[in-house]
Formats: sequence, structure tokens, C-alpha cells
Amino acid sequence: MSEVEQQTPPAGEEIHLPGPTLKPFACAIGITLIVVGTTLTFIISAIGLVVFITATVGWIKDTRRDVDALPEEHH
Repeated sequence: MSEVEQQTPPAGEEIHLPGPTLKPFACAIGITLIVVGTTLTFIISAIGLVVFITATVGWIKDTRRDVDALPEEHH
């Protein structure tokens, strides 16, 4: 082992990664529908807006739930 590897302390906690989700993809679909609807019809934009808002609210709720599940020293 090199000197750098010997001097590195062990990790103090496990790494927290968010779970897989399709919410970012749904947000992208909603934005795409909004943009396409501006050239075609207002109905498509309205559907895209509903998809975008629903996905964004769900994504924020998931993130808040993940942050609340972290250990207390992270708050």
C-alpha cells in the first residue's frame, strides 16, 4: 500500500443514495408536452402542466421523506 492509502481514515458512516424513481422522467415529459402544446393546442399544454406539477410535487415529497430519514447529525 502507498502512504496515502495507509493514512486515510475509514469511512465514518455509510453513503446514502436516493432510490430509483421515474419522477424526473415524468417532469421532462410534462415540460415537453407544454412546449409542444404551445404550437399545437392549449389542451396538450394543460395536460403537460398537470403532469409536470404532479411529478414535481411527488418528487419533492420523496426528497423530503428521504431527508427526514437521515440521521440527526445531518439536519
